[in-house]
Amino acid sequence: MTSNSISGKAAIVGIGEVGYFRGTDMSILQMVSKASMDAIKDSGLSPKDIDAVIPPPGFVAWDEIAAQVGIPEVRYTACPQMGGASPVAALITASMAVATGMANAVLVPIGWNGYSAIRPRPDARPNKRRFTAAFFETVRNYYAPYGLRSAPWWYSLYLQRYVKHYNVPPEAAGAVAIACRKHAQLNDLAVMRDRPLTMDEYLASTFISEPIRKHDSCVETDCAAAIVVTSAERARDLKHTPVTVLGGAEGHPNRPDELINRKDILKLGLDYAAPRAFAMAGVTPQDMDFLQIYDCFTYVALLELEALGYAERGGAADFVKDGNIELGGKFPMNTHGGLMSQGHCWGMNHIVEATRQLRHQAGRSQVKDCEIGLVTGYGDLGDGTIAILGRNG
Repeated sequence: MTSNSISGKAAIVGIGEVGYFRGTDMSILQMVSKASMDAIKDSGLSPKDIDAVIPPPGFVAWDEIAAQVGIPEVRYTACPQMGGASPVAALITASMAVATGMANAVLVPIGWNGYSAIRPRPDARPNKRRFTAAFFETVRNYYAPYGLRSAPWWYSLYLQRYVKHYNVPPEAAGAVAIACRKHAQLNDLAVMRDRPLTMDEYLASTFISEPIRKHDSCVETDCAAAIVVTSAERARDLKHTPVTVLGGAEGHPNRPDELINRKDILKLGLDYAAPRAFAMAGVTPQDMDFLQIYDCFTYVALLELEALGYAERGGAADFVKDGNIELGGKFPMNTHGGLMSQGHCWGMNHIVEATRQLRHQAGRSQVKDCEIGLVTGYGDLGDGTIAILGRNG
């Protein structure tokens, strides 16, 4: 660990979360503004104390958020462009800004209309986010002509290889889906809290694009969430138990721009990032009390668990069985329901849940006496981020 490490220098002091909706009349800006104000209020600070805004990618601009929330002066802003890896990247960027003195208190919000924009009513507000030109050209020229027009089809290109090459049983993915649904029953904000999911029901669900079944896919939602980050020193004087950033890193697959020319299409950015984050924090994967794993698809979560060091390549099936990732197991995972069953807030909801756990404010989902846990992010086709968080530092 180098002398300029961010470890222990920044903390999450505020969280805010708007509900997870299958359609809402609120605009993205309205949802993001409410989540942001809730996070600022939760921190014990006021808008005038915030001097940096880092919004993950492109639904609402930082200046719109600052104006709506009432932040008088912004000293620093950035916008990570890594898809679902962006919220954790934004947390790391906020920590760097605080640790280096670029900012005193950083607001990190995100929100989108991920349900209603896909099924628009005549008066629906469109999403602003667009794919980058390079990615759009790849999709248009190489994927779309063969019918691969959305995420399940793109992901199936390498998830099928993972399943076939390593003989990954469907029950392994089912264990992830069932754990997330089970935890969602304890979360009043979760979309899929009506009833549990059984393995028989999971195995009987229809394929979208093999090996991805209906219950392997995350839940489309309209939602927003936000956090506030400040220095660990200042955090000690605020209203909640500080949740300190002990380590963090990002990584990218080789090649990062597209899938089909990679030497190893199953080697994720997280494979590179995880060892650096654990080294920065001075801990090991076995030290974690809980795991908040980015779960856009169940099989992606399995790959991430392997990248984190919990199993060899193809071995996550043994790690997730027998309730090991459920509350009461050794490594409870996605204790809020995750993207699979709470809702898709680009993984910011994972950071919010990790903060609640480490404050010991997670209610029925609380992991007893937890002191340390991790959050991952996963972007598009392999970008990876990880943050290791601790109670009190």
